[in-house]
Amino acid sequence: MSIQPILVIGATGKTGARVAAKLERKGLPIRRGARRSETPFDWDDPQTWAPILRGVSKAYVTYFPDLAFPGAVEKLEAFTNVAKDAVLEHMVLLSGRGEHFAGLGEEVVRNSGLGFTIVRSAWFAQNFSEGYLRDPILGGVLPMPGGEVAEPIIDIDDIADVVVAALTEDGHMGERYEVTGPRLMTFAEMADVLSNALGRPIQHVPITFEDFHANVAAAGDEFVADVFTKIARETLDGRNAHIADGVERALGRKPRDFAQFAQSAMTAGAWSSAA
Repeated sequence: MSIQPILVIGATGKTGARVAAKLERKGLPIRRGARRSETPFDWDDPQTWAPILRGVSKAYVTYFPDLAFPGAVEKLEAFTNVAKDAVLEHMVLLSGRGEHFAGLGEEVVRNSGLGFTIVRSAWFAQNFSEGYLRDPILGGVLPMPGGEVAEPIIDIDDIADVVVAALTEDGHMGERYEVTGPRLMTFAEMADVLSNALGRPIQHVPITFEDFHANVAAAGDEFVADVFTKIARETLDGRNAHIADGVERALGRKPRDFAQFAQSAMTAGAWSSAA
């Protein structure tokens, strides 16, 4: 009997690409859900939802750019209804830690009647190596708002490992894993760690949320800047200044330290000017 593929929504994104690759390394069939995938998926086109869900029993679901984007929660609720009709057995949802609308999205999935696991994440370490902060770091600066607020920043590979465990092992149904790194760090402390990894000074530059918005907009789309700035305003107020045990509960090990991330990213050439 053939094994049903595991659906990965957002398979070209930071977490989705890693989840898809890890599942494939386990020899498991996957179905990539993206606008240009073999079976296209688009959050803005509900006609693509039923075809992508046909014949799958498990799915990893992310919403780009974030559940804080206007209309995201409503679309997620509509998607869960289509997933119920498709007899999806288990949905693993990526959520944001301390975000109001992410919390509403979690409730949608909890109340959907679907089997679920929620992975509620801290800020991504990879924002420094493959996101909107990569170019500033190449220039020797880490411009972030939030002052001296500390964040337990997490390596995305840990998130992907938790998601893969939830999709492939028993015992994760109905769980909410709040995943963070192993320690609290200010952005100035992160800059020091990056300085050590890169072998040259990286200086934290405190900026306003307005400047943060301008920087993200310059690196990508205006609507992404709107969402990320809203999240930054909401979450960089101290509400997330504590570590959580989601990685350890899901995987039986400690999360990777930010210094491990920085060294690995440096070794992989993340901050090479040719990358």
